[in-house]
Amino acid sequence: MENLEFNKNEDQYKQIIYQLDTKAKKTKLGGGEKKIDEQHQKGKLTARERIEYLTDKNSEFLEIGLFVGEGMYKEQGGCPSGGVVAGLGYVQDRLCMIVANDATVKAGAWFPITAKKNLRAQEIAMENRLPVIYLVDSAGVFLPMQDEIFPDKEHFGRQFRNNAKMSAMGIVQIAAIMGSCVAGGAYLPIMSDEAMIVDKTGSIFLAGSYLVKAAIGEDIDNETLGGATTHCEISGVTDNKFPNDQACLDYIRSIMGKVGAFEKAGFDRVEPKAPAFDTKEIYGLFPSDRVKPYDTIDIIQRIVDEDSFDEYKALYGKTIVCGFARVNGWAIGIVANQRKVVKNKKGEMQMGGVIYSDSADKAARFIMNCNQRKIPLVFLQDVSGFMVGSKSEHGGIIKDGAKMVNAMANSTVPKFTIIMGNSYGAGNYAMCGKAYDPRLIAAWPTAQIAVMSGSSAAKTLLQIRVASLKAQGKTIGKEEEENLLKEITDRYNEQLSPYYAASRLWVDAVIDPAETRKWISMGIEAANNAPVEKFNVGVIQT
Repeated sequence: MENLEFNKNEDQYKQIIYQLDTKAKKTKLGGGEKKIDEQHQKGKLTARERIEYLTDKNSEFLEIGLFVGEGMYKEQGGCPSGGVVAGLGYVQDRLCMIVANDATVKAGAWFPITAKKNLRAQEIAMENRLPVIYLVDSAGVFLPMQDEIFPDKEHFGRQFRNNAKMSAMGIVQIAAIMGSCVAGGAYLPIMSDEAMIVDKTGSIFLAGSYLVKAAIGEDIDNETLGGATTHCEISGVTDNKFPNDQACLDYIRSIMGKVGAFEKAGFDRVEPKAPAFDTKEIYGLFPSDRVKPYDTIDIIQRIVDEDSFDEYKALYGKTIVCGFARVNGWAIGIVANQRKVVKNKKGEMQMGGVIYSDSADKAARFIMNCNQRKIPLVFLQDVSGFMVGSKSEHGGIIKDGAKMVNAMANSTVPKFTIIMGNSYGAGNYAMCGKAYDPRLIAAWPTAQIAVMSGSSAAKTLLQIRVASLKAQGKTIGKEEEENLLKEITDRYNEQLSPYYAASRLWVDAVIDPAETRKWISMGIEAANNAPVEKFNVGVIQT
């Protein structure tokens, strides 16, 4: 029976992974094959080709925000990946944040979500003190939506503020102008440490030839106005010009090969080991029916290095599993929701995926220990929320939950979050959701992120709708009520999807569970570039 269940789960998960891979391949085409050909005809590489050429051969690239913009801006023809490719890659063995405008998507124009994605890339670079390489090829702000991208605090202008702040922090920033670079966007490469430009295809100016004509009546072509020769030989705005993309990227590699080493955080690492069990066995262990229980330790053993997991307080607060382990040699502290039903020493049954007072108390103490020992934290989420009801309330669940949130929020060691399944309500918060500054946050394709489960929310929303209709003197029959419930459920379930979350950057990526080790390992390697601040938990509720 167990094998039958495993095979059923595995078959379903493999279908989900196939859908993920298919969606990823389509998204990576950006504006499509025709637009890619147009880039090639101009003698240009695409954003993805530039990154592949720039990064070390056979090295890993950890893409951030592949599914950004998914299903958004349909009236404007869509904006795959937000019109920009971003991620962590190795250049001359040095981990860098690389940001490349995708000129196949609306000429690389900035949509509101593009700004959010660029700011997320800069945030990751600032938190981890990583060098940033900008490959600029953008028509600037998407004018029809300028009110949603231009004036606010977290809009387009924030990136230039970040350029200045990163420079003051000693973070290396290198920029290459490999296509258009206009208006306010012209400040980004020029606020970098060094700006290079590709001859004939690169151009940079505050206003293009049409705007110059309209504003001051001057007739001038874009190349004379702001091409490579102008800026390298007349204005001095750019530092060097290159005949093509490849030569420009070779020069960036040369720069990065000479950058000195900076102070490290000093996280512990030993010789890596593979997990004791094949990571892809997770497909069969993870129930396709999300109500069914499973033992989270089985999942952990397929993510961490063999023989490295030491559980903390295994006999207490059993709905959260805490323990020390290693991933690819790096020491980590794990905080994971236990999804099987457990029994405490008082003989009480506790539901899997629910945070009780004892488990919140244990997790808070464990998080503080990890900070004391300078061990990065990994949160594995499959959480329904905190326990409710008079017994829990009288037992001080809010106080214990606050203790856990306080320790987690004030934690100064880097935090990484993987949403495996449910991520509901305050459980999302306590388990280091997006609002709590995880260095990276990724979701498996089985993740569901919302204030409550789909069925609970749909029934609640239906009751509100029916009461509202009654207040207007209207009544609805059983069939109409069922149709209304289906409509509400379908809409809510769409919002539960990990792709919905990824399109809005609530998570950095939707990943195959087999990639979890890579995300944690590269995340810690990035975080190791930024020294850890002193931990101060503040006032703890006791």
